[in-house]
Amino acid sequence: MDWFADPGAWTGRWVFTRGIALVYLIAFVAALRQGPALIGTDGLTPAPRFLQHTSFWKAPSIFHWRWSDRFFRACCWVGVALSALALAGVADRLPLWGWMALWLVLWVLYLSIVDVGQIWYGFGWETLLLEAGFLTVFLGPAHVAPPTLGPWLLRWLLFRLEFGAGLIKMRGDRCWRDLTCLAYHHETQPMPNPLSWFFHRLSPRLHKAETLANHATQLVVVFGLLLPQPIAGVAAAVMVITQGYLLVSGNFAWLNALTLVLALSLLDGRWLAAVLPVQPPEELAAPPWFLVVSIALAVLVAGLSVGPVRNLLSPHQRMNTSFDPLRLVNSYGAFGSVTRIRRELVVEATDDPHPGPDTVWREYEFKGKPGDVCRRPRQWAPYHLRLDWLMWFVALSPAYGRSWLRPLLEKLLVADPATLRLLRSAPFGDRPPAAVRVLQYRYRFTTWAERRDTGAWWHRRFERVLVGPLTREDVPRISGRGG
Repeated sequence: MDWFADPGAWTGRWVFTRGIALVYLIAFVAALRQGPALIGTDGLTPAPRFLQHTSFWKAPSIFHWRWSDRFFRACCWVGVALSALALAGVADRLPLWGWMALWLVLWVLYLSIVDVGQIWYGFGWETLLLEAGFLTVFLGPAHVAPPTLGPWLLRWLLFRLEFGAGLIKMRGDRCWRDLTCLAYHHETQPMPNPLSWFFHRLSPRLHKAETLANHATQLVVVFGLLLPQPIAGVAAAVMVITQGYLLVSGNFAWLNALTLVLALSLLDGRWLAAVLPVQPPEELAAPPWFLVVSIALAVLVAGLSVGPVRNLLSPHQRMNTSFDPLRLVNSYGAFGSVTRIRRELVVEATDDPHPGPDTVWREYEFKGKPGDVCRRPRQWAPYHLRLDWLMWFVALSPAYGRSWLRPLLEKLLVADPATLRLLRSAPFGDRPPAAVRVLQYRYRFTTWAERRDTGAWWHRRFERVLVGPLTREDVPRISGRGG
């Protein structure tokens, strides 16, 4: 069965497993730091309440067996520890069954978190991590010959990811077809990064060149992934470059980082061996049962790919959709439409118990989303600030905050410590305010002249009061707490 093993894929596997271990580590740290405030027992959208209204078969999760905030944290810590061990190379020293068990536990733990994460975990990079993480189980440790089908399954994942993203753009917003979308996107994307201001200020001709390069990569070059090496490696190299460009121009959690890891792992093994200080063992072999399992996995993926392929071919293509409850084979895509105007929600508080026209309001500062116009956007990716991202969606439509925005304001009214840790700063520190409110502003990047004269990165204009003022007297169940 030697033809089912591919020693030439050893270096690519090394790159991929180290990369996905790092992404897992970041994901579990984010869950540990943010999860209790978002989905904990007293969180904004409590997981126990969600579990009462869903079944295991709809949302497979170990938390159906038991939920407590302490158990959730323990699961996160296990995920942190195992992913750190994998990143350090300890997993490669395990026997094959130990390798498979370690990666399977990581996958089960993260699937369990995603399936109770509700709106906070409704992003495409969650399913991307889960699909890639499941395939990792079957790649094998360093002392086992890589299965031939393993890299091909990674190619298939990267193909669907890139081609789906390209198709959703061409079928969606007209600006992708007339090459003007990137004249808006750098400014209106959910969370700009430190360089986004400069990318937005590129000339219209360069914005069109960006868009053309995106289309060429996702709709043409992507087919090179399905061809033999070195053509597949050239296609993957182009994707490494484009994903690197996206990494330095925006904050999209680990979407670009994990896509880049996928592409790096598919470079020609000879290229990787020439630049990486790692060498495969002299003797590589794989037990027959492992190769049989890899064949069975390929058959499973082929069967589960029917739904995603139909979705790709459909004129009503859906973005970021799972077709099985375990999220083993999914569809992907982003920014089928691009907003032309940036709106931001600003949350304010006052210590005046009876707010009026002369009341002085002070702002809460979020960690990543725009607020203070003089504060330069920060780099957070590949870390994911879930509350900041959802605030961007609420600015698009208040319906996105229906389940959690008022609970957020109630938590702020009592200066809930877990909630305040999601923010950069609160106007009164750990003291509860008398009232809070939410305002909506229109934001835009400053011009070169405005930036030079004022030092501001943003210009904003007030549009309306979205919520409030809300006082503790307006929320009887929290009245009197937190004082």
